[in-house]
Amino acid sequence: MTDKRIPLIIEQGLKCVIVIDEDLPLGIIANTAAILGITLGKHIPEIVGDDATDASGEKHLGITKIPVPILKGDKEILRQLRKRLYTSDFDDIIVVDFSDIAQGCNIYDEYIEKVSTILEVEHTYLGIAICGNKKKVNKLTGSMPLLR
Repeated sequence: MTDKRIPLIIEQGLKCVIVIDEDLPLGIIANTAAILGITLGKHIPEIVGDDATDASGEKHLGITKIPVPILKGDKEILRQLRKRLYTSDFDDIIVVDFSDIAQGCNIYDEYIEKVSTILEVEHTYLGIAICGNKKKVNKLTGSMPLLR
């Protein structure tokens, strides 16, 4: 997403969600959520608030200004969701995906090299972060339950 579109999205009402495969082990779910959240923060730094100081004078780094619900899906839901997100109807939505390819690499350069040799249809998605116009995000995920 280009910087020019970020203010437009914020004016329209920004919503971010993360959808994760509920069948994954708890550690992989937590890792997937962390990675997707960090990447969203990089691409939309405006969603992170200013640092705060408590009554004791201790500093707390800024956190997200908006809720980011974690929704549950499965491998097929994630694949279909990602496919739909890459159509022209949703080209103004920020999409971060995390796949088995990425999860299996310990070094980022290894991921870059490996992903370049694997077709998209061979990826198994562990999670997807979606951020953009609230109405569009709700259209995609409004009926999905929370991951609990």
